[in-house]
Amino acid sequence: MKDFTLDIYRELLETLQQKGYRLISFAEYLRNTGISGDRDTDKFVILRHDVDARPENSRKTAQIEHALGAKATYYFRVGKESNNPEVIRAIAALGHEIGYHYEDMSLCDGKVDEAWSHFRTWLEYFRQYYAVETICMHGAPTSKWDGKDLWKKYDYKTVGIIGEPYMDTDFADVFYLTDTGRCWDGYKVSVRDKIPGHQEEWTAKGLTWHTTPQLLQAIEADRLPAHVMITTHPQRWTNNTAAWLKELVLQKTKNVIKKLWIKN
Repeated sequence: MKDFTLDIYRELLETLQQKGYRLISFAEYLRNTGISGDRDTDKFVILRHDVDARPENSRKTAQIEHALGAKATYYFRVGKESNNPEVIRAIAALGHEIGYHYEDMSLCDGKVDEAWSHFRTWLEYFRQYYAVETICMHGAPTSKWDGKDLWKKYDYKTVGIIGEPYMDTDFADVFYLTDTGRCWDGYKVSVRDKIPGHQEEWTAKGLTWHTTPQLLQAIEADRLPAHVMITTHPQRWTNNTAAWLKELVLQKTKNVIKKLWIKN
């Protein structure tokens, strides 16, 4: 079975639903609107998408989710490689949450006050299309600036933001899966898309899988924790063979570079 196709993405969602998981947005998690009152028996997956590039791919994953009655959160960057108003409107119209995938510290070369002004400007831009309530840092692996450092001086809640996944998710309760590195165990080659401490603990418990077929087997065997956040980058998920091969080669190259970056 070929991995990282739209077909296997649909199968992943369907398998989760068959196993009783609610598929919810990040805002629903924060408000508990997609979660039942009994946290001991309730099963949910927060579906988070970082739209780093090729936004048309995100429209396709959003359509799959809509057809299954699932809700997800899509975080868009300011650059044209991500910021496509037509796609943003289309995804919002399907009932999904839209958020700001911020990288203001990198774009403003670490100048905190300038980054805060830049953040507020672009937050209002995205609020043209959706009443944005949540934001998420873009990892920007080649940048020396960590986007979350902006919150050492400023508070996003002062502008109506209710949460940021890396800062407002209870990872003692919520298991984290990300397709960073075009695999499900790529946090070791990730610069910032990681949950320090928790991922090492989860790995020690055997909660680690490399491919989506392996993840599907784990779900079928009831090995996945009850509360999960799944982060995907829709640019990686496609049924187009040429695009699939291009992303495969590109990601393998990026993984090598990131390993060297982390090492040095």
